Amino acid sequence: MQVIEHFRGQYDFLSNFHPAQIRFEGIDFPTVEHAFQAAKTKDRGLRLAVANAPSPGAAKRIGRRLPLRGDWEATKVGVMRDLVRLKFVTHAELGTKLLATGIATLVEGNTWNDRFWGICHGEGRNQLGQILMEIRQELAETSSSRANE
Repeated sequence: MQVIEHFRGQYDFLSNFHPAQIRFEGIDFPTVEHAFQAAKTKDRGLRLAVANAPSPGAAKRIGRRLPLRGDWEATKVGVMRDLVRLKFVTHAELGTKLLATGIATLVEGNTWNDRFWGICHGEGRNQLGQILMEIRQELAETSSSRANE
């Protein structure tokens, strides 16, 4: 079985840093990373500051300093799932590319020790990869049901 181990090169569209504007809770964000970092707080002013960050990396740095909303640990995976789904549904061409990964295992391989969202040095939960594979399955089921109509 094919494994896509990194979201770079031809697979950079799988990264949350990939430019793909989404609208989340009334604010336009240039990337999923921007939106995810902003979702850590309920403060609209802080969310707008994250939305206006010049890069996904800058948004991530701002997000590390935000006061976390009380339910963040319980909701962060669901928020990520919603944002990733929004990216691939809003941008049909990206959805098509995600579908084209077929049944490949998607792994957010990294070197920055993220063992929750990805895998580093062979260890990790790969939550982002799992979410991407769930969304891919949803898209496949949606396109299959449309084909049968």
